[in-house]
Amino acid sequence: MGDDSQSWTAAPAAAERARSVLAAAWSCSVTAEGTREELVGAHTVTEDGRVLVTVPEDSALLAAAICAPRGEPSAVLEFADVAPVPVRNRIRARLWLAGWFAVEEGQLAFTPTRVVLRQPSGAVVVDLDELAAAVPDPLTTAEARLLTHLADCHADAVERLSRLVEHDSLHGAVRVQPLAVDRHGLTLRIERARAHGDVRLAFHAPADDVAQLTERMHVLLTQASAASCPRALQRQRTDGDR
Repeated sequence: MGDDSQSWTAAPAAAERARSVLAAAWSCSVTAEGTREELVGAHTVTEDGRVLVTVPEDSALLAAAICAPRGEPSAVLEFADVAPVPVRNRIRARLWLAGWFAVEEGQLAFTPTRVVLRQPSGAVVVDLDELAAAVPDPLTTAEARLLTHLADCHADAVERLSRLVEHDSLHGAVRVQPLAVDRHGLTLRIERARAHGDVRLAFHAPADDVAQLTERMHVLLTQASAASCPRALQRQRTDGDR
């Protein structure tokens, strides 16, 4: 991605975030014609963002897809983005897709007519063309493994990273855990006795694979170490000026 310096931002766009939720989710809830089914391991996502669902022949969803007028909204799919590390309120985002099913080669092909992404910052309607053109974050499928490893094996690194957080945001904190990571940055969950908040640490450049992520994390840890000893840094600068 040679033009990242021109297009990179410190957080994923709504369409990219929605595609990442679709790529990572293992289950979804489907509501159609008054029925609701919980599907596990039954869906895949095409390159253009359509959702393909495999259901039993006696599924009410199949009957609803056959009977519904083509092109009319007839179903709602709901996906939850769950934090892999145990934290308070683990649902990081919810994604709703309203649209219609069509039967294609023994599967139900879902075409969305409206897509809504809800995050802690609020809900946003995702443009359908932007959803079709977007790709999941490159770290999506590795995120769970990366975050659990960071939380379970490198608590000292998480503590160091918390030094990059504004002091006021850490007031009353009883625990800090890694909540999310994507190509743009790392999000920490600051838990207090009766509340919690999230703080995002942006990378200096996007990470398109795990190797680049490792380098970005090392940069953050170096910055955290520097932030924890400003007097030593000041002495180094003074000595260097002599």
